[in-house]
Amino acid sequence: MRAGSQLSKLATMSRADKSWLYWLSIFLALCFVGCDRLLPSRYNQLVQDADNKATQGDFGRAINLYEAALDDSPRCAEVHYKLALLYDDKLNDPVSALHHFRRYLALSPNGPHVNDAKNSIRRDELAALTSLSGDSIVTRAEAARLRNENLNLHRQLEARAGTSQSIPGKLQTGNAATTKSTAKKSGERTYTVREGDTLASISRKFYKSPNRWHQILEANKQSIQNPKKLTVGQTLVIP
Repeated sequence: MRAGSQLSKLATMSRADKSWLYWLSIFLALCFVGCDRLLPSRYNQLVQDADNKATQGDFGRAINLYEAALDDSPRCAEVHYKLALLYDDKLNDPVSALHHFRRYLALSPNGPHVNDAKNSIRRDELAALTSLSGDSIVTRAEAARLRNENLNLHRQLEARAGTSQSIPGKLQTGNAATTKSTAKKSGERTYTVREGDTLASISRKFYKSPNRWHQILEANKQSIQNPKKLTVGQTLVIP
């Protein structure tokens, strides 16, 4: 009886009332379905703003904006990848980079950055282990290799530091011009270091992989004083 009375009331509703009820039901349905997802326009705006901040070198603000865009949907795989690159290349934070590389693989197992993400995970796992726990978790052979590499690197840096102190300042100012002329003669490219650049990020820029950073270091061993801290404005040869 109650159902019948409700049907009769619905039949007597005006066309305007029925239209209003129709759109209200659609609105409520959208709210229930997408209440835990950002609207596409807001998502796109957050990602665009984050990209701009990253380009400007404001990495902290870029990270905040990228994280605000995350909602664990498949579309956020690219955001996780961008966050991983920021932590890996710009902030030297392998632990945070590992998390976002893994989230990228989970959300996009067949995505365009899968190989780079997997290679970066292998490299960052070693970096995270050595930074958090020292050599105790790393195998003895790997630990010995790392110690030898570090020792050789320190020796190289000390030798270069001694050499640079004996060279007059005028000669040092000519390094950029010499680098460019040498690169032109050999057909190699040059790159001017920007704020936040690392050897790994430059390698990724030119070779689509961070793993060839040591080739860049070898090609510029006479001008790079500290491989972990590049000088802004310095000109590097890209082999």
